[in-house]
Amino acid sequence: MVKVTFSLDDESVAYLERMADRLDMPKSQVVREALRTYGEQMARLSEEERVRLLNVFDTVTPVIPDRPRHEVDAEVAAVRHTRTTGGRRAGGDPPPDAEGR
Repeated sequence: MVKVTFSLDDESVAYLERMADRLDMPKSQVVREALRTYGEQMARLSEEERVRLLNVFDTVTPVIPDRPRHEVDAEVAAVRHTRTTGGRRAGGDPPPDAEGR
């Protein structure tokens, strides 16, 4: 474990002491468990975020092209090949200068 120092207002200290007494555990353990619980809670989406993301999903999925798997695989392979070989300019003309020449 790492020892840390931080400042709390009087109200928070009083609350921490009451919780430690009520739970019969060290204050550091109360803080660890509170942080873990808070972190788990923050990892969940709010109802507003969940609805927004579901709406985005419902908007995006109907426009996904319905193509055969082999066509998609061929396109992905072509893109990967282009990226690994330097793209359209590989072996060709150098990029244009600032004046477009």
